[in-house]
Amino acid sequence: MSPHRLAGLPAGRRGKYAVLLLWLALLVAAGPLAVKLGEVQDNSTLGALPAGAESSRAVQRAETAFPGSRHPLAIAVYVRDTGLTPADRARVDADRAAFAAYADGGAVSPPVASADGRALLLSLPVSLDDERRADAVGALKDRLADGAPPGLRTALTGEAAAEHDVFDAFDGMDGALLLATALTVALLLLVTYRSPVLWLIPLVAVAVANQLAGAVVYLLARHAGLAVDFQSQTILTVLVFGVGVDYALLLIARYREELRRHADRHAAMAVALRRSAGAVCASAATVAIGLLCLLAADLPATRGLGPVGAVGIAAALLAMTTLLPAVLVLCGRWLFWPFVPRYTPGADTRDRAADHGVWRRIAGLVAGRPRAVWLGTAAALAALALGIGNLGLGLPDDESFTTEVGSVAGQRLIAAHYPGGSAAPAEILAAAGTADRVVAAARAVPGVAEVGAPEPSADGRWVRVPAVLAGAPDSDAARDTVTRLRAAVHAVPDARALVGGRTATLLDEERTVNRDNRVVIPLVLAVVLVILVLLLRSLVAPLLLMASVVLSYAAAMGAAGLVLDALGHPRLFVGVPLQAFLFLVALGVDYTIFLMTRAREEVARIGHRPGVLRALAVTGGVITSAGVVLAATFGALLVLPLVPSVQMGVIVALGILLDTLLVRSLLIPALTLDLGARTWWPGRLARRSPRPVAAEPALART
Repeated sequence: MSPHRLAGLPAGRRGKYAVLLLWLALLVAAGPLAVKLGEVQDNSTLGALPAGAESSRAVQRAETAFPGSRHPLAIAVYVRDTGLTPADRARVDADRAAFAAYADGGAVSPPVASADGRALLLSLPVSLDDERRADAVGALKDRLADGAPPGLRTALTGEAAAEHDVFDAFDGMDGALLLATALTVALLLLVTYRSPVLWLIPLVAVAVANQLAGAVVYLLARHAGLAVDFQSQTILTVLVFGVGVDYALLLIARYREELRRHADRHAAMAVALRRSAGAVCASAATVAIGLLCLLAADLPATRGLGPVGAVGIAAALLAMTTLLPAVLVLCGRWLFWPFVPRYTPGADTRDRAADHGVWRRIAGLVAGRPRAVWLGTAAALAALALGIGNLGLGLPDDESFTTEVGSVAGQRLIAAHYPGGSAAPAEILAAAGTADRVVAAARAVPGVAEVGAPEPSADGRWVRVPAVLAGAPDSDAARDTVTRLRAAVHAVPDARALVGGRTATLLDEERTVNRDNRVVIPLVLAVVLVILVLLLRSLVAPLLLMASVVLSYAAAMGAAGLVLDALGHPRLFVGVPLQAFLFLVALGVDYTIFLMTRAREEVARIGHRPGVLRALAVTGGVITSAGVVLAATFGALLVLPLVPSVQMGVIVALGILLDTLLVRSLLIPALTLDLGARTWWPGRLARRSPRPVAAEPALART
């Protein structure tokens, strides 16, 4: 079957029924599987590092030499500002006895007193099993909150408590995010179409696509080892809804246009599919292949996001080019009520821009002084980019949540009464015969507050040495100290020393992200450039578009810097810039693809200048609506209680709005007009004279 016949299948008189039956069967099969997606969610990769990172090698050595060392710690903190009383100490002793029931192996550390006599710490390892660990941490929190002496402040912190707080915060958030996204999309579709019925069709289609995507991701996770975590599952929902509705808006706009030219709605849909398929498929390919570029990342959480997102894009593309057209054709023109597009004889010779009054005037404005327009727009974007100075990189642990949680409160209590790194000391693993020299080297490192006694392994080959840092575990000072500590212990002959721990993990994470930025960002740009060259059959236009993408990203980060600073979250999680770059490049360039593919079609008919202006006029409304919808779906991430999600939502939403309202509406059309037909070099449009047309659009003569 030819591509044209395949594309026209959903528009066929009998084909639409076959498509609907196929989707009904898919939905019946996919629904139960999509519900199970949470069962295969594995969040261990969220904090994981490549196996070659020193902190990862330290964990591996510790697991081998010190069985049970993987168990995450829960740390109970007790503080009385006026000094601990005998009743307080009795309560701590009672808690220690009770905590033994929840400690793996029954081991609870003796109380560790602060130098000021106002605080005590108890630490205990908890189970590696997710369910048992969650139950244990919940019981520890209940015990601390129950019956403490008046005036004694308590909190549970440590790795186990922080993990529990994350999952507590996200409990029920999948449903909340889905509801927020669906309501946002529904409202925007209602405003866009001003029809009591039409808005429901793309919403239902995208919901079906979301079910299909969830089912496929579930099967890949269950049987092909695909890594899925709550981050990638969250992004999956946002991508399917946002991108799916974008494709729906584009197709419905083209279908409405063709309904005025064809008496038969099946013929109108067939033409609409053929003429919009190139832009939609190019858009989907850009986003999906861009997401798959994340497979080149070393950070597991970033790498796992790529395939999950690509599945979502493929599901959205499939639903919007098969299910949606079939439903639209089946229902007929009445779906558009009260603005039903009627067949108008002679519509082919009528100026297509005449029905787009606002965007026709905008096109006329751009046509009047194109150089001034693109220079002014570029200057505005460059000015926005200055806001990047408000952003920092490296989100402190105590700023990771949008609300106060117990593990963060505990960290702050510890920081007020103990050396900054007491809750998460660095861990040195070295050959047993070099223990004394390693300890001496560690004690000489500036920023190391205390070095503990070496603990030998059961086989006598290794020792484990705790080193308390003076700075907070997530501070820049602590990272610098770990860098110096590693250099010092690596220099001890035959020690084979490794430094792990929380700060070492953060340091290695930062280095891994920097490496991923250097590799993935150029790869994404190269992939998008190749797709644009193949789509537009030009070199000049794709290079202009890529330059606009980079400028738009810088402006988005600057605008987000202003907003996030006002919200109190200016320090970015290390993985946010790369992921935001990917989404803004792959998704933001979509709108330019929609514009430029239509421009190429019109330029071939009526020439460069009138063709570009007509493309801007007829696509302006639908692309703006698509951009607002996509920005709003990413904005739904603000309902999540984690600061990295809020940061991602703000950056991507602002970036998409800038792409939609400035880059695609003003910068690109004005640049294209100023450059002239050379935009399409070396393609044939750069040297081809257009065929005469009956009537050149009036906006082209403004």
